[in-house]
Amino acid sequence: MASDKTRISVLCSGSGSNLQAIIDACASGRIADGEIIRVTVNRKNAFSQQRAERAGIPTAYFNMVAERFQAAGEKDVEKLKEARLAYDAALAERILQDKPELVVLAGWMHVFTVNFLNPVKAAGVPIINLHPALPGKYDGAGAIERAYSDFQAGKLENNRTGIMIHYVIAEVDRGEPILVEEIECRQGESLDEFSDRLHKHEHELVVRAVTKLSTEIAAAKKKKQQQQQ
Repeated sequence: MASDKTRISVLCSGSGSNLQAIIDACASGRIADGEIIRVTVNRKNAFSQQRAERAGIPTAYFNMVAERFQAAGEKDVEKLKEARLAYDAALAERILQDKPELVVLAGWMHVFTVNFLNPVKAAGVPIINLHPALPGKYDGAGAIERAYSDFQAGKLENNRTGIMIHYVIAEVDRGEPILVEEIECRQGESLDEFSDRLHKHEHELVVRAVTKLSTEIAAAKKKKQQQQQ
């Protein structure tokens, strides 16, 4: 019998602290309507893979160079573009084979092209991402460091930055926000202290977002099943 829970595919590149928060919330029953069906990593030594394996979750390693989409050290712009497009298309195919109902990017350090986004969207699967900034602010990498630098220089509006969970679209960090939390910067706080404090908020926000969406998806699935009976 198929599970009524929302099938969640998680993609990671790093240590996986946000992944761990999701794993723990699933295990405790806080995320009652979702289950992680696979964790995919694109870096060989990503600790997130070990976190998943310890929790008994299937994992996959899929890297552009290891899978020969791109030669190590490649510098040619056109070849890099072609490799990225081919990799994204192949990854989308692999992810969709698991029939996920929600894709979560948890520290996934690779910007997707439409070759990944379009097939997943066509399958009706939402993709969400956590970004450590408020909507429209500090797009891309280094958001925490840039917000901290602006605060130190007295340039940060209202002395506040934040974090958000948003839907993923082709424009980096510009998808519709799902949940947003403002966070006040503190005088005398080091960058490391500031980063640690933001990360703690991230763990809570990503769990809240996955709980919200997995519940909505599971409810919609149940309603559809009832209508078909």
